[in-house]
Amino acid sequence: MDIQDIKNRFGIIGNSPLLNRAIDTARQVAPTDMSVLITGESGSGKEVFSHIIHQLSARKHGTFIAVNCGAIPEGTIDSELFGHEKGSFTGAHEARKGYFEVANGGTIFLDEVAELPLGTQARLLRVLESGEYLRVGSSKVQKTDVRIVAATNVDVYDRVKSGKFREDLYYRLNTVPLRIPSLKERKEDIYLLFRKFAADFSDKYRSPGIVLEPDAIQVLSNYSWPGNVRQLKNIAEQICVLEKDRNVSAQALLNYIPNEQGNQLPMALNTGSKEDFSERDILYKVLFDMKKDMMDLKKLVAEIIQNGGNTSHIVADNSPYINQLYQDIELSSPNEPTLTIKHPSNNMPTDYNYAHDAEEVEESLSLVDKESDLIKKALKKHKGKRKFAAQELGISERTLYRKIKELNLS
Repeated sequence: MDIQDIKNRFGIIGNSPLLNRAIDTARQVAPTDMSVLITGESGSGKEVFSHIIHQLSARKHGTFIAVNCGAIPEGTIDSELFGHEKGSFTGAHEARKGYFEVANGGTIFLDEVAELPLGTQARLLRVLESGEYLRVGSSKVQKTDVRIVAATNVDVYDRVKSGKFREDLYYRLNTVPLRIPSLKERKEDIYLLFRKFAADFSDKYRSPGIVLEPDAIQVLSNYSWPGNVRQLKNIAEQICVLEKDRNVSAQALLNYIPNEQGNQLPMALNTGSKEDFSERDILYKVLFDMKKDMMDLKKLVAEIIQNGGNTSHIVADNSPYINQLYQDIELSSPNEPTLTIKHPSNNMPTDYNYAHDAEEVEESLSLVDKESDLIKKALKKHKGKRKFAAQELGISERTLYRKIKELNLS
């Protein structure tokens, strides 16, 4: 079966080279019993590829079970996967088979596998290595012959480094890595997918067909689609149901697509996760606010000096930070102005002498330098404890580790 036949059979739309490569990998690994770890963003279609692997394998006539590991409570997941004996815990009124027993001879798809508790990870590793497991509350070893296909939308190796995922299980699951491209990586497929979804929903709701104008197609292709295929399908359905004009313009399309123009702060292109993007966003906003407060403080001091220490004419600033500084400022002499802060951190007055024609020193505006300084201060404040430093900075510990490495901080 070639790639196009697989697309037709499983309803896959698109001609992106990255998509074709993922399908080809699934086709090649399917006849084997090797474990596969599918990675990709949420909504990119990871479960479809698990079905491809199962249906093209010798196990296609066996049971296929999809398990969302993140949706099962930690206290019951062992029972769900491996079964339990009667009376093994409160509420266990009778013995129950687990998924590994039911799917014997078939395939189990473990979605969000990175959410598994560490204890369950140890049990899963034993199944992968020997096919053996124990029911909850039993000492009798059970055998099973199940192929495992796992999927995740997070970086599992980062969880390995943070101690939240077993390294031996990671390498055992990741025998064959299979990466599903996000929708923004296959822009040439976006319009094809939209047309298919729009046609299907027009038939379903018996409504006239939807036609996108050229400017709307451009908007559709340039949007980042954080929800991937799932989000695109939802928007196609909304337009088919709600849009009165069946020739959809760019302006009409924008009514259904979330606005991405809310933030105008300068920053590097985002190559990481959505979480990382928002953390940098917040950090830059803090830096720019600090810059503004410092400029306001300089203007305030210069105005006081020019007026010989008279502060009665100064209008209060909108910033509470500047207002507090204004209240704490005294000038000793009009002829030789001296700025005194009443309440410095060491509770001792600190004097700064300013000449009337003092030059303004140009400060560094490098975001990298500011970011580096903030990280150093946070680490020093918490005595090198990165967990608390990350909390202080308002970012994840994973992001802090990466920043320390990028900025060569010791």
